[in-house]
Parts: sequence; structure tokens; C-alpha cells
Amino acid sequence: MLISSTVNSLRISTIILGFSNLSVVVVGGVLLFLVFPGCDLQRITIPVAMVSLAAAFKIFAMFKSGIAQKATAFSILDSPLDSSAVDSINRLRRRLRYRTWLWWSRFGLVMTLLQVSTAIYLVFNVAKFISHDGTSSECQPGTTSNDNKWKTKLLISFVIAVFTIPVIHIFVGPAVLRWRSFYQTQDDVWKAHYQEVFDHGIREALCCLGRVKYMRVSKEDEVYSVARLLGDLVAYRASGTGHLELLAGLALLQRHSESPKSHDGLVEAPRETIQEAFAFHEFAEAAYTGPLLDFGRHTVFFPCAWLYRQGILAPWTRNRRPSLSGDNWWRGHAAAFLKYTNLPPEALRCGRVCQEKCEAAYFVVVLHHLRSVVISVRGTETPEDLITDGLGRECLLSREDLDGLINSSHICPDVKRSVESSFPHYGHSGIVEAARDLYVQLEGNLANKESKSSSGVLSSLLGAGCECDGYSLRIVGHSLGGAIAALLGLRLYHQFPSLHVYAYGPLPCVDLVIAEACSEFVTSVVHNNEFSARLSVGSVLRLRAAAIVALTHDSKTDTALIFRLARQFLFVSKNQRERIKVADPSELHSAAETVDELDHIVYVGSNNEDQSYSLWKESDETNSGCDTIDDNCENPFYDNTSVINSLDDPISQFLETVPRSENGSAGDRAEMFLPGLVIHMVPQQRHTSMPLWKGWRFQESVRNYKAYIANRDVFKDIVVSPNMFLDHLPWRCHNAMRKVLESQNDKGMLDVSQIM
Repeated sequence: MLISSTVNSLRISTIILGFSNLSVVVVGGVLLFLVFPGCDLQRITIPVAMVSLAAAFKIFAMFKSGIAQKATAFSILDSPLDSSAVDSINRLRRRLRYRTWLWWSRFGLVMTLLQVSTAIYLVFNVAKFISHDGTSSECQPGTTSNDNKWKTKLLISFVIAVFTIPVIHIFVGPAVLRWRSFYQTQDDVWKAHYQEVFDHGIREALCCLGRVKYMRVSKEDEVYSVARLLGDLVAYRASGTGHLELLAGLALLQRHSESPKSHDGLVEAPRETIQEAFAFHEFAEAAYTGPLLDFGRHTVFFPCAWLYRQGILAPWTRNRRPSLSGDNWWRGHAAAFLKYTNLPPEALRCGRVCQEKCEAAYFVVVLHHLRSVVISVRGTETPEDLITDGLGRECLLSREDLDGLINSSHICPDVKRSVESSFPHYGHSGIVEAARDLYVQLEGNLANKESKSSSGVLSSLLGAGCECDGYSLRIVGHSLGGAIAALLGLRLYHQFPSLHVYAYGPLPCVDLVIAEACSEFVTSVVHNNEFSARLSVGSVLRLRAAAIVALTHDSKTDTALIFRLARQFLFVSKNQRERIKVADPSELHSAAETVDELDHIVYVGSNNEDQSYSLWKESDETNSGCDTIDDNCENPFYDNTSVINSLDDPISQFLETVPRSENGSAGDRAEMFLPGLVIHMVPQQRHTSMPLWKGWRFQESVRNYKAYIANRDVFKDIVVSPNMFLDHLPWRCHNAMRKVLESQNDKGMLDVSQIM
């Protein structure tokens, strides 16, 4: 019974490749002992023996990997997502068994590479053998030419098989058994499985980047939390949906998005706000002192550009540069920041470059000509920043975190009452921790509020009678840095009422009440469709569910359709976008009978178990709204759980747990929003969209932009667009604000000429 269940769990590719490797061993033995028994050892015998031996080792590796994979699956089934300290032993056992399977899989990969190497060696030797017309002084000189021909054909067929089998091994992956045969549709089990996958993957990636300490951690840490969150996001595997099918579903969302909302009713952002945001944007961009900024701008020559910006060509100026925490010997990060902002060394007062997890890199600058002190917080650039991004679960905000809202005399009393009455409040856990650490760096530990004196950097600059007394305080940051800047501003606004935060493309990091309450001193600037402003746990869950709804299960799906849709995820022309509607499943059979009357019927999605059907009918109505503002079509979460069969299918069960975008919470999680006043930079005219690999090299030509004061609810759902990642590049936001100001200048000149 146990052997039968194990055989049923084998992948079809495993069976085929196992018998193929076995045939290589058998045919290799025939060639060695029957066909060419007297051949030169270096010509035929040794290469054939090596290939056969490599195939035998591969069979052994597959066998051991299958045993380890089965043990891993059973350990995950026994302890899925344990959270109690009592089950820590089971969790450790699960981790060890997964690591055992991982190493056997890698041993199998080494054997595959060995097969490739021996196959290449065999090809060269067979080529030499055939070049002698299949004869050799030591290969049975008495044989006839007919014997040589069939032996040569057999040898060539053997070489082709030996070379093909390891290539197929590389493409089918390391798994010997089907995970689904063990996990079925158990949601928690799939989450636990992918939690282990991400946990090991992240730790090994960090180790390769020089963070060896993460490999030695056996307890739950930040990496474990990030892996657990990512495991939750990949739980769609429980519904029978594969990764490729999900990608095809995202392609459908991109093609068949709803028409964009009209911007006619929106108020344009004040020119003064855009002007100040534009003036301080360069400091947020300059905070990227690593090679990332130069790689985006100078794809080929970025090492030269980065070394030049680091001042490595002028090491004699080292002593003139300020010393930053974690900077290199020649103080290159300070040089890079100063060179980008074109500031003298004395303007940069302090900062930190090299940071640990849940810490932020920052720079403090004094601008006497603007009577401002600027704190520039760097966005995501290091692996530690990625960990901070990944800690996306909500955490409680303390009263100290909201000191600027609760105790400031410059906040409207109604806003204070709203904040006080709606406790508890929530924020992005990684960003909150980074903001707390940054506050300690700037102001010290002010837990003892009876002590009025402070040795903090800001108090020593902006305090009464100090160097910058009466100056304004500006906190700026891009992406992760913008979100940290907003949380820091929530705490500092009470001490420094002249504070204002400009967050460019920030992550949603606070709940709705706090996001609305800080609109007086926090401004979030979003460029077109950039993904970061829409990236939250709730939005990812809704996107995942929308893709699965768009790609419901049908075993009759054409594989070519899925590959075609997957390619369209990277590049979809705006002229090909059409709306799509979901028909009632009760009409499925009648609709199938009248298929000739429909324009198009598309069956999308596939898997071999638990199936759920939905009929997608393409409408002939064209979406004229997408032509005015390209790639600005929103992808809402379609509220169509009612049209999916509710007969205990995994899709229906999965959709019941998905947060709705119209609700204020993401299921049992608090929904995160963009903080403060939200300004949306929208392109007015854009050339036809281009593939991602071409769009990286040069920016699409946009004639002008408009800046609107947007509703933060618009950014609750991710917009799937070819330029969703490119729009997040910091210099694109800078160019957009510049074009907004230029268009307003042109409009002002035109109005003056009309009055005259």
C-alpha cells in the first residue's frame, strides 16, 4: 500500500526521466561489452562508461531525493504553521527535513551537470571515431562496413539521448514527487511549505551577499516573518492554480481592465506644493549613494559613474568630507550625496549609511539659503531594506509614535478627537520599527520626558538660540524612505511645528484615520502607475484573487493560450485592450450550445484536480477611456464570488478569505493607506507602450503631466501595467513634477497674453 501511494505520487516527468536514465545505463553496457568490446579505452570505452556511471548516479540521486521529499511533505503535514512554543520541536524537524531534501536536490543538480559534462566529452570522442569511418586499429578490424554502419547509428542515437536527458532534467525542476499528492487543497499546508521555501531562499541569498549571520539563526526572526508573509501570498496553490496560470490571469487583468475614472472632477494640486516638492526631491534621490541609482541611469557604464560619484578618483579630498556612520574609508557615500546635490561639505552634518535590519540610512543637511534643515531618508537599496519592506504585517502604533498628532497645538481639535477615539491604530511593522530607530538616532531616547534637555541632532540645530533657530524642517524620502519619513514626521511634529514631510512613491504604511489626520504636514507624491504606492498585504491578496477569478479552472484550456497570455503580461498594446464580463455559471451549458452566436468564448485556467468553471465573454465595446491616458486603467477586484460555484470548490473557499477593497480592513488585518495629502502625477499623452526590456533603457516620451489631489482609496488596488515598475524610478517622478511646473508656466503666460 505504501509503495503504491508513493508510485502514484511520482511526477510523469520523473517516470520518463528515470526510465531514460536507466536505458542509458543499459545501452551503455551493451555498447561496452557487446558492440565495441575491443575499442581504444580513450576513444569509446571510457566516455561511454563515464556517461553510464553518471546516469546511474542520477538515478540514485532521484531515489534519495524522492525519499527526502516524502519525509518533508509528511513533516509539513504534521505541523503546518505552528505558532506555539510547544510545537517548536516540530517546526525545527520540519526545517531540518526540508534542508535534507534541498541538499539531495542539489546533489541531483550536480549529477545533472556531470551528465552534461560527460555527454560533451562523449560527443568529441564519438566525432573522432566517426571521422575514421567508424573504424579503429583496436576496434575489431575484421568487421564489415555494414556492421560499422549500424554500430555508428546506435552510437549516434545513444549520444543524442545522453545529451537530451540532462537538458530536460534542468527544465522540469528538482521535485521527484508531486507536492499536490500530499497537500491536496489544504491552505495551511501550502502556506507552511512555501514558508520553508522562502525562508531558506532568503537566508541563502543574504549569505551570498555577505550576510552569513542569517544562516546561523534557528529561532524566529525578521527573515522568518517575511517568509511567513510570502508563504501566505502564495497560498493560491491550494486552489489548484499554478504559477504560470496566475501569470496568465494577471495578463488577463491587464488586457481587460476597466476604463479609468475621469479626472475632470479632481482638483489640481497647488503650484506652491508641487514647487516645494520638486525643490526637495533631489535630496531624496541623492540618498541612493550605492550603485543602484547609477545602474538605472547608466546601464552599461554604471560602475564608472558610481566610482566617479563616490569620489574615488580624488582620495586626497577625504578629510574635507564629513564622516558618516558606516561609510567607507574614503568617505565615498558622503561624497556621492554632496556631488549629486551640489552642496559644500559643511552642509552635510551627519548621517548613516550602513545599517542593520529595520534601520534606515539617512542624511541631515543644513540649507542656509533656504532656511531649512533637511532629513533625507534612503529608500530600498540593501538586503536589510528588503527585509524592512517585507515585514508588511500591521503592528500597533503607540502614543509616542503619534505624539505629533495627539499633543501638537497645530492640529485641528476635531482631528485630535478622531485620533483619540479610534485607538488602537496600526502601521506597517517594518516601517514603524525603522522610524522608531531613526527617531532615537536623531533625538536620542526621550522616554524620560521630564528632562527638557536633549542632545539630539535636531534639537541642537533647531533649538532656541541654536544655529538654525527659526528654520523649517523638511523630511524627504523615496519609496521605503518616504514611508519612514512619514512615520518619523508623525512623532516629530509636536516638537517642530515647522515640519513638513514629502514622501515620493511611499508604501502604504498607516491606517485610514492616521492617513487622513496627517494631511496638514505630510504630502505623498505618486507618479502614474508606480507599484510601491499600491503595495500592501491587502492589495496583493486582492490582486491574487482577481487573477485567479480571471483564470478559473478548466482542464480543456489550450496551453498555447496560457503562454500567449503570459507573454502579454510583459507587453500589451493599448489598442488590444477590451472589456471582459463574467457570465452566470448556470448559463454555461446553454451558452456552450449556442457558441456560434457568441463573438468569442474564452476558457481560461487549468489544473487537473478540483475544477471550477466560469465563462468569459469578450464584449465588442471598445474602451475609449484608455486611449486618452495610456496604461492608467485600473484593475479592480471584481466582486463576483456569487458567480462562482459555491459547492465547496477551493476557489469559493479561497475567495471568502480575500479582503474587499471597499472595506476598511484586509480581512483580519488593518488596511494600510498612503499617509497625508496624496498628489497623483498623471501623464496626459504617451506614446504606445513598449516592452519592459526596452522601457528600462529610455523613458517613454510624455508631452505633459497634470498633478491632481487624489483620493487615497484609488491606490488600494495594484494596477497591472507594463510601466508599473519603471514609473517607480525616482528620476521619472522628478521629470514629471518638472513638466507639471513647465505646463503651469506656459498656461500662466498664455493667460497673461489673453488678458493683455
